[in-house]
Amino acid sequence: MDGINPDAVTDDDEWAKIPILDKEELRALSPKSFYDNFCLGDRRDITEFWRSGGSTGTPLFYPRTAEDIKYGQIGFKRALDLAGFTADDVAHMSMPLGIHPAGHMMARSGSDMGIGMVWAGGGNTLRSDSQLDLLRMFEPSAWIGMASYGIQLANLARADGFDLASASVKRILCSAEPLSPSKRSKLSSLWNAQVRDCYGMTEVMMLGAEDDACDGFRFWSDYCYPEVLDETTLEPVPQGEPGLLVVTPLVTNNATPFIRWNTGDIVTMRTGIERGTAYDVFPLIKHTHRTAGFVKVRGVNISFGDLEDLMFNSDDVADFRVEVVWQDDRDELDIHVELTGAADDTTGQERIKAQIRRVFGVAPRIVVSAPGAIAKSFEGAFKPQRVQDLRG
Repeated sequence: MDGINPDAVTDDDEWAKIPILDKEELRALSPKSFYDNFCLGDRRDITEFWRSGGSTGTPLFYPRTAEDIKYGQIGFKRALDLAGFTADDVAHMSMPLGIHPAGHMMARSGSDMGIGMVWAGGGNTLRSDSQLDLLRMFEPSAWIGMASYGIQLANLARADGFDLASASVKRILCSAEPLSPSKRSKLSSLWNAQVRDCYGMTEVMMLGAEDDACDGFRFWSDYCYPEVLDETTLEPVPQGEPGLLVVTPLVTNNATPFIRWNTGDIVTMRTGIERGTAYDVFPLIKHTHRTAGFVKVRGVNISFGDLEDLMFNSDDVADFRVEVVWQDDRDELDIHVELTGAADDTTGQERIKAQIRRVFGVAPRIVVSAPGAIAKSFEGAFKPQRVQDLRG
């Protein structure tokens, strides 16, 4: 921060001098240096430690004060309110519990609103078969969790003869992973429920949620300052143009000063979008893509999101996972799939193979799995990875 005048940081030119911070810079610090030189506040003010999100790299543990948690819960309550949750609801909460904050923050916030929260946690907290037992027992009106786990639960229920589409849940709130249109459609169909998404990060708070249009997140700009910058020049882009989302928390920065934090997300931001709700005052942020999530197979870059979209859109696919392996001196794209038809439906297998070859230019190998087998293979994972590169 040398050369920056702290009394003038509200000036755009002075603010732009502050270097953008990312997770790799923090991971380069020793734990002692991180807590002594980056974190703020007195040890007696720290009430919790939260593990950073993500599934790769060395995890970071962020201290949080009571003030951080108070405002953090407001962010979650806004997301629940915008998704239509009320004290009339019973919500089965399947977000991971423990040192990751999303689950317990969602549950605490919902409880404060009078929602009957079933603290089930993720599949790594409570086995999925037990989660299905609770869904039968309590007949909740709502479900909260990662979309991929919602699909996993539905496929396990199908294999067990339990049709979630005919059950009690009519409202779903997702978070913690990208929700593509095809994944949203699949989840909504399997549960016969309205699906909403919300967006946040451990470094800051729950930052926003979808309104009825489901075309982006209303971003809590009173609690966090957003910037959308050109990836190369790091200059602000015009409204509605895609750029890198950089955020600065304004109320949850009492222990960790995440000033100009690089989210790694490419978004557009628009203001003045009015739909007749109290949340119209907030800007609308829409994700275009993340800066990561590709695998190269035989020289072809394949986007995880595009591959997931293709598979979720296929009428032949009930569930799937993908492995990239090195075998017999060449890359192989192995698609493990549960078919909606009979396991020996070679026509369905050929359609899947042809779709992938047409879109990506790579011929996959199709491996047929028994109903429920793929969902069971994800059991216990914090964030199940549908696409895995196993080439080492």
